Amino acid sequence: MTVISKEYLLLFNIVTDTEKSLAQLRETLLEAQRQAEELFLEESAKDEPFSEQ
Repeated sequence: MTVISKEYLLLFNIVTDTEKSLAQLRETLLEAQRQAEELFLEESAKDEPFSEQ
């Protein structure tokens, strides 16, 4: 059986936790981008004159 040092385990766990945090942050940023785009499109639609048909 291979013995893994405490230092390696500590580093591995921190890297794994950081990867999870970054993935969550990415999702948060993507959602903020989607919301900002929706707001921009809503405002753009308000600024356009209505075409009468």
